[in-house]
Amino acid sequence: METILIVDDEKNYPLILGAVLEEEGFEILTANSATDALVIIKASDVDLVLTDMKMPVMSGIELLEQIKIKDPDLPVILMTAYGTVDKAVEAMEKGAYSYLLKPFDNERLIIYVNKAISMYRVIKENRRLRNVVTSRYSFGNIIGKSKQMNKVFDTIRKVAPTGATVLIEGESGTGKELVAKSIHFNSTRRDGPFVAVNCAALAESLLESELFGHEKGAFTGAMAMKKGRFERADGGTLFLDEIGELSPGLQVKLLRVLQEKVIERVGGTKAMSVNIRVIAATNKDLKQEMQAGRFREDLYYRLNVVKIVLPPLSQRREDIRLLLEHFLKKYANERRSGTPVAGIDPEAEKLFFDYSWPGNVRELENIIERVVILSTGNMITVKDLPQSFRQNVHDNLYLESIPSDAKLYDTLLLIEKAMIVRAMELSGNVQSRAAELLGIGKSGLNQKIKKYTLEIGPKHRS
Repeated sequence: METILIVDDEKNYPLILGAVLEEEGFEILTANSATDALVIIKASDVDLVLTDMKMPVMSGIELLEQIKIKDPDLPVILMTAYGTVDKAVEAMEKGAYSYLLKPFDNERLIIYVNKAISMYRVIKENRRLRNVVTSRYSFGNIIGKSKQMNKVFDTIRKVAPTGATVLIEGESGTGKELVAKSIHFNSTRRDGPFVAVNCAALAESLLESELFGHEKGAFTGAMAMKKGRFERADGGTLFLDEIGELSPGLQVKLLRVLQEKVIERVGGTKAMSVNIRVIAATNKDLKQEMQAGRFREDLYYRLNVVKIVLPPLSQRREDIRLLLEHFLKKYANERRSGTPVAGIDPEAEKLFFDYSWPGNVRELENIIERVVILSTGNMITVKDLPQSFRQNVHDNLYLESIPSDAKLYDTLLLIEKAMIVRAMELSGNVQSRAAELLGIGKSGLNQKIKKYTLEIGPKHRS
């Protein structure tokens, strides 16, 4: 039920109008001065203000100005006599929804009120959706505390408010589309559409139509005109995933769009302007593709205005515990057994730190979703984990990741430091438990923490 505030210094007038509008299903609040009205607006959720123009101390126009400072979208209808029509026009210029000339009949009042309420209902719904979207795609769902991810967050903050084209590089499953959405929903285009297309999912002929649209009869089966993704993204953001799979012909057409901001539908001759921001993503090294002659150099530099490189999960293992906690909460409601999941026992958790994660964050999420649904106990144990996952866990030492000219002593120091960091993560930053995991004394661990100047967070029990 929407709430209408009626403001008039004639004490009986708000009561009379209120009775009419209550019959239409509205909740009515009344005030006999603009000052009282502002107090009510501050304390209540008001959907429409219906106010007299001429009032002592503070006029209807002055009240309008104060309301627009607090909520520019809240509709205000002014009631005025014929002699103050000029003032009513002035009020419209200052943001009033409309005005009613006294005397007016009830039918006219109800029409104006319903139109204003309908408009504000749409505005509030858009606000709600925007808040949901902003919450979902701010940085809350991109989980990480590692240096690499903090660098990603910092770049998103800087580039989102601009109109710059962004190139996101990273292995499959690292969250490239999530980053693209975060950029969009933290930008000035957040109210516009976010349109995504996977360039690797369609054949060249189908992809061209999907991107640019087509005219009726452009090819066999084109029974009607169809708008492409570029048109649908007008005023917003177009996310081109797997951009490295574009054919040479489509690369040329995309370059033209980026340069001239115009498109032509397949089978059409009319050039149409589009106002879009392009964010591209790839799991390939486009610079290598360019050097191999498979990707246009001019297109590469058009796309690579700002580059964001998402690290694989194997290179940011300090984020694994955060991801585990996040996905356990996310899928908690999927379990139908009635027994809530309290967490993962240390032995099972260790496997997550030792696994190589070829599928990155997406693979981790899939495993957690599966074990939450299929396991029955309140703690996830090793036996709950998929057999294929357990069989492929190996020690966290990858010779291929060590430079061929690395010195043995320096490499051993890096391994020792990494093992200490992992032990502290697994122990919840309890040094006695970490020392036990490492097979050394607590004092020895303390010396090594100081040696590597490690920042140890507060203790917590997992």
